[in-house]
Amino acid sequence: MQLLAGLDASFLHLETPQMPMHVGALHLLELPAGYDGDYAQDLRDHLRARLPQLPALRRQLLPMPLGLSNPGWVEAEPDLDMHVVEIALPVHSGLAELEAQVGELHTQLLDRARPLWKFHVFTGLEPGPDGEVRVGLYTQLHHAAVDGQAAVALAQVLLDTSPEPRAPGALAARGRKHHAPGKLGLLRTAVGQQFSQSLKLVRQLPGAAGVLGQMAAGAVGSALAGTTLTTLRRSLTDATSQAAALLRGRADLAQLGSAPRTRFNVSLSDTRAFATVSLPLAELNRTRKRHGASLNDAVLFVIGGALRRFLTKHGPLPRKPLIAAVPVSLRVAGDTTANTQATMSLMSLGTHLARPAERLAHVMASSQATKAQMGPLKQLMPTDFPALGIPWLMQAGAQLYGRARVAEKLPVVANLVVSNVPGPTVPLYLAGARMLSNYPASIAVHGLALNVTVQTYDQSLDIGLMACGQACPETAELAAHVETAFLEFQALAVAEDKPARRTTARKPAAKAPAKPARRQPGVAQATPRARASTPRKKAAAR
Repeated sequence: MQLLAGLDASFLHLETPQMPMHVGALHLLELPAGYDGDYAQDLRDHLRARLPQLPALRRQLLPMPLGLSNPGWVEAEPDLDMHVVEIALPVHSGLAELEAQVGELHTQLLDRARPLWKFHVFTGLEPGPDGEVRVGLYTQLHHAAVDGQAAVALAQVLLDTSPEPRAPGALAARGRKHHAPGKLGLLRTAVGQQFSQSLKLVRQLPGAAGVLGQMAAGAVGSALAGTTLTTLRRSLTDATSQAAALLRGRADLAQLGSAPRTRFNVSLSDTRAFATVSLPLAELNRTRKRHGASLNDAVLFVIGGALRRFLTKHGPLPRKPLIAAVPVSLRVAGDTTANTQATMSLMSLGTHLARPAERLAHVMASSQATKAQMGPLKQLMPTDFPALGIPWLMQAGAQLYGRARVAEKLPVVANLVVSNVPGPTVPLYLAGARMLSNYPASIAVHGLALNVTVQTYDQSLDIGLMACGQACPETAELAAHVETAFLEFQALAVAEDKPARRTTARKPAAKAPAKPARRQPGVAQATPRARASTPRKKAAAR
């Protein structure tokens, strides 16, 4: 038995019907020419052959007695008939119907008596442009078992680079199956874990103090030198004074909020609205390189532009910039452990700036400042910590937080989550079917009712927008604004390329970018594609 780390277990303790804690993705799959089989069964057979290499799919929770501490993982053989289910949609259903299904299924909690994952296969889809048979797939994996990077590692085992699945090869040997210890053994294990975790934290304190001291000295030194890190110095000073006030018990909560309040900063309902967008990766990279921006800068600029348009119409557009909570991976290179190793940083989207050039410069400066802060702090972020009694407190707190609508009463630290997960840049196949799209479906939480997650796949940047169905039912419109913001990014002139003073006749003005054609999944092109839906009744399961 392996006890869950504190960060992994927190996703279990915080889960409620209004705040499910699983991640996943929506895929459109194209079956081989002439295929007339049962894809759901083929997928089960494929998974059965790969299970020895997929420990995250063959383990389930073992609760501690009385819920005193975090549960543990024990090996379990999944019933693939229960974990891979088929759902028949009306004939000639499209992407909108798939997105509606994701919006409804995303609120269904995974069964904790089984391994924490489930795959949904959708049939009845309209064929491809040349009559290709297509199916949909929505995957659910609990965040207690995997984070974004661990899910990518899992996909590397499941997926192939050709229609012919590779041979299982040298499968990872399964260890001996151990029987779960009795209640007394579980309690001993829990107490031993608390002691080792406490000792580990104590040992880390001197190093943490040294890092914080270096950061403070660096910030003050930069300020004395008159560099652009003045903002960092002020942030550090504010954070220090606020932390001291908290310790004295005299903190003013109003001073802790750094983001404006928006329609996204509310308590969640038990509904979800899901939308998808695809942007051409090659064109996005060409454009960002012209401006000296990173891919993450480009993503934040495009999302910020979409939100500015959306809130300008639906209002109100805050005078302060919207703040995105951006997950930061704590993994070292090569670590594919199936757990969560991440923390959050805050980045400004510059939505208060009307001029795109100024907004891009603002986003890039915000990104650089955050990187300067997060670099040394990453090594201080604990992913495991003592948990004796924590399950009771976190579960009660999560339920009270939602019922009392605390999100509407506390200061706003961030407005939404924007996550960028690196993915494969070549076409991949699952059980012989070509994967045409890979739209992430992530977590909305109380106070952050909108989650935008992007992942590179093949020649596209696939984006999934998951929102509370009451806080933001217009995900279709927001997805369309993402397209428009991308075209704005393409048309943005580089700051150094100012036109020379005219000495000849005026030239005709350049034409505005044409409205993008709707993208066919799996076909490379230089225009984006978006579709979206809001919750609707479920199609009957076969």
